Amino acid sequence: MKTLKDLGNLSGKRVLVRADFNVPLDGTTITDDGRIKAALPTLKALREQGAKVILMAHLGRPKGKVVPELSLAPVAARLGELLGTTVTLAKDTYGEDAQAKAAALNDGDVLLLENVRFNPEETSKDDAERAAYAQKIAALGDVFVSDGFGVVHRAQGSDYDVAKDLPAAAGYLVEKEVTALSKATTNPERPLTVVLGGSKVSDKLGVIKNLLAKADRLVIGGGMVFTFLKAMGYEVGKSLLEEDQIDTVKGYIETAKKNNVEIVLPTDIVAADTFAADSPYEVVAADAIPADKMGLDIGPDSQKLFHDKIVDSKTVVWNGPMGVFEFPNFAAGTKAVAQGLVDATAKGAFTIVGGGDSASAVRHLGFDEKGFSHISTGGGASLELLEGKTLPGLAVLD
Repeated sequence: MKTLKDLGNLSGKRVLVRADFNVPLDGTTITDDGRIKAALPTLKALREQGAKVILMAHLGRPKGKVVPELSLAPVAARLGELLGTTVTLAKDTYGEDAQAKAAALNDGDVLLLENVRFNPEETSKDDAERAAYAQKIAALGDVFVSDGFGVVHRAQGSDYDVAKDLPAAAGYLVEKEVTALSKATTNPERPLTVVLGGSKVSDKLGVIKNLLAKADRLVIGGGMVFTFLKAMGYEVGKSLLEEDQIDTVKGYIETAKKNNVEIVLPTDIVAADTFAADSPYEVVAADAIPADKMGLDIGPDSQKLFHDKIVDSKTVVWNGPMGVFEFPNFAAGTKAVAQGLVDATAKGAFTIVGGGDSASAVRHLGFDEKGFSHISTGGGASLELLEGKTLPGLAVLD
């Protein structure tokens, strides 16, 4: 994979950068700017070289239409604060305004193009349509830097196709992500523990299948655990359950036994009456969830079990919360796992928070990001790398 150093001297060059600024918003207020901060090393390096930086990004799912509420204006403002400079926002992605503002850039200036997903061609399944659109964007720049790790698992116009039209390389963030995740998939230090949570088993089928041949231990929590419990013959009450995945999970449990992979499931569950922050709840045994209750977190005994299994590891990958961490009453399980990673890191383990909800949980629960070896910016991309898939946005940089 080509990296920034392969592009040579970029002074005076117009450098198109695909970033991942898909940040959560409350109105026009950014509630988590982690992805913007993750782009800073690349942007600062380009500015120091005297490059003219032209940024591309998406926000939300406007589905090919202009949705004013999904404008990148809040991102431009926040990025400007972080860089200590004015970040100009173009009114379009490749039209007259983008062209005029790109032409007016001085060395070290930063321009952000408007939400690329306002254009239907960005995510088109028609290769020719997407390629023609990408050429219009590529005309704005001299070289291309791919630094939006959260989108490299998709063949999209502003990432995959633009990379075909210009000299292209990975930015520091993408390079860092690939290097970190490779530590978990290529000759990892053992024991390798993978902690999986989130709502659905079906979201992580490929990861589980691939890691059953690589991991020493799988720790399972979140909504997906109830399909595992059901596969073991336990009743799960009103908990989230994927009936159609029970046989698949039974197969995974058998494969784990054959491969000597330890599967760690919760021994107790925090069971609530309803899915609500103020719902009455009680701690019950994992094999005795009442018929009228739903599991919303792992219980206190499981929290200690999961924490200790994580600390007893040399490499840890975590993807997916253990419960509904947004509700304080059901956040303790996720907090215990995060603390486990922090404690493992302190003992010399290499720990990875696999993006998405896990990264949000770390910040939401007040953890210092320096307590983890790596916090990924791409949930889907990190999962697909862990599955062993070829990611189009990375392959095109080879």
